[in-house]
Amino acid sequence: MKIKRALLSVSDKSGIVDLAKVLKYFDIELISTGGTKKALTDAGIEVTDISQVTKNPEAFGGRMKTISFNVESALLFDRERDSQEAQLLGIQPIDLVVCNLYPFDKVLAESADFDTLIENIDIGGPTMVRAAAKNFKYVTVLTKPQDYEMFTKEISASGGSTTYEFRKRMMTAAFNHTADYDALIAQTMDSESGNYSLRLAFEGGTILRYGENAHQNALMYRMKGKQNTYFDMKILHGKEISYNNILDISGAVNAVRELPGNACAVVKHSNPCGLSSGINQRKALEQAWQGDPISAFGSIIAFNTPLTRDTVEFFELNHANPAKRKFIEVVIAPRIEEDALQYLQLNKNLRVIEFDMTKMTFDFDLRFVDGVLLQQDTDRMLYEKLELVTISEFSKDKNRPLIEFGLNVVKNIKSNAICIVGQNDSNFYLLGMGAGQPNRLISTELAISKAKAFIQADFNEQLADFETFYADKIKDVILISDAFFPFPDNVELAASQGIRTIVQPGGSIKDKAVIDTCNTLGINMIFTGIRHFRH
Repeated sequence: MKIKRALLSVSDKSGIVDLAKVLKYFDIELISTGGTKKALTDAGIEVTDISQVTKNPEAFGGRMKTISFNVESALLFDRERDSQEAQLLGIQPIDLVVCNLYPFDKVLAESADFDTLIENIDIGGPTMVRAAAKNFKYVTVLTKPQDYEMFTKEISASGGSTTYEFRKRMMTAAFNHTADYDALIAQTMDSESGNYSLRLAFEGGTILRYGENAHQNALMYRMKGKQNTYFDMKILHGKEISYNNILDISGAVNAVRELPGNACAVVKHSNPCGLSSGINQRKALEQAWQGDPISAFGSIIAFNTPLTRDTVEFFELNHANPAKRKFIEVVIAPRIEEDALQYLQLNKNLRVIEFDMTKMTFDFDLRFVDGVLLQQDTDRMLYEKLELVTISEFSKDKNRPLIEFGLNVVKNIKSNAICIVGQNDSNFYLLGMGAGQPNRLISTELAISKAKAFIQADFNEQLADFETFYADKIKDVILISDAFFPFPDNVELAASQGIRTIVQPGGSIKDKAVIDTCNTLGINMIFTGIRHFRH
């Protein structure tokens, strides 16, 4: 479609002068309004005032400019079916609309008062945009300055015309633009009235390999306006990503992204079954793997620092005996060094992903549950206090780094969650965890059994008998619970295994009984004041 007349009316004037110059080059008549007209005339560009089309002046402080029979007809009439009627009515077609709307989102972000918000609700703009979009068969509509360059290439390639495919693409962008605009206004007005609503927009639906099970189809969308999401992962090698992969990747990334040093998480079914942080990345991987070598089979492994060749050689992907090669589903890190990537490519199916998790910024979590949407703040606070509630000598400051490591671990484990963490010089590691159990005592039993296996792997029978070796190691670990202990039984179990320090939120009506049991058994207990349920 050859463009002969264009209507320009924008709040965001970025690039509008340059665009107008391009339009003038193709002898396109420019119609404009208010501030847009002034910007163009100040740049020496000839413009037809909108009043010459509407046959009415701008009125009411600019509230009335473009809304008119003449403007909307010029956009809406069918160029084939309605051309004779348009001629009789004196309607000249408008072939291009360039319009972005009053900056409601901007004034809202600046905490503008209610009256200012109301004044920044655009009426004429959405009407023009929707009219042009509806008649995209003949009319081009541009709603974002980011599209001007693409449009310029389009008309330059065709001597001032646009293709049907381009107009259809801009049509979908226009309807999304007005939908998002109205959704934000409605949500804000609801909030002002105390009737909270949530209207979110997602785009770019990408087909995943399958859902939670192979017979389920699955898609992944990106929330509009959000960057640095899993949608932006750079897949360097391997099979397509599945629904479960995304969930496990989220669990792995969240487990390491707030940890100091070189951190590594081994995740299975969204739970970190191995986690370590320290100076050396290879050592962190080895200790994370040792947390649960059996569960590490088919796991997702995340690193918070660039991944090196020395580290990935731990997987023994080129071992002469295939049984010795470690099977993992995904490796993800902020950057994969070239020689590390070459080594990982020895496994043709292994998904190798680059993703800078440090740039993730989300203030809330959403969960859709059978027609209900739940929203909550992201769990960012580790603890409110570190209060030693038992009669014992225990240095909170000396043990603070290990406690903080453990709290980062436990908040990423499904409730009821128990984790046992230890420290060796500057290395922190997870010895064992119990996750997703309906009974906290069972979670404690599981964590202790995994911790025993971890210590067993380090045991050298030439140095001591295992009981002595175990007792020496277990006394320095810390057991951390995501929620309070409702009864003393967890304390009694931990003490029977030689554990000497427990961290929990506190807040149970049985706190006194639990503390008394700790004092009787010689256990250090620290209250944090913050619960970390993860359902």
